[in-house]
Amino acid sequence: MPKVTKPANVKGDFLVDYEEKVFEDVKADPGEKALVTFHTVAFEGSIGFVNLLQATRLQRKGFETSVLLYGPGVTLGVQRGFPTLGDEAFPGHQNFNKQITKFMEEGGKVYACRFALQALYGHGEGALIEGIRPINPLDVLDIILLHRKDNAFILDTWTL
Repeated sequence: MPKVTKPANVKGDFLVDYEEKVFEDVKADPGEKALVTFHTVAFEGSIGFVNLLQATRLQRKGFETSVLLYGPGVTLGVQRGFPTLGDEAFPGHQNFNKQITKFMEEGGKVYACRFALQALYGHGEGALIEGIRPINPLDVLDIILLHRKDNAFILDTWTL
């Protein structure tokens, strides 16, 4: 059997070349928009959080960026905490709240469907993170169509 002679990995080691960038760093042209939609449940996978990070990155690249929370996506935008709202019951428990808040502080807009909020998940508008704009369920398609008409970049986030 071959003998392993390479020392074990240790904290601080680099396992990949993280500095090489293959593609140019794309920035938005003046007036360009982006929309990131979320039809995913908070904590049911990484896609919700990863694409909140992508929305923040789009905002920082100069895109006028909006986030749409609809269907189970509204669960990303509700206040949470335990034992009281705002408390972090475990590391990462507030990751959605913190990232959405940071996104809005940097100029991003967040919209949440009122139908999903009440009819599907039993929350009122007061349950939303401050700054999220509740919208009529008929606005869900219209915000997507408006962004399409503006030739915006649209990133759809779904989990099944």
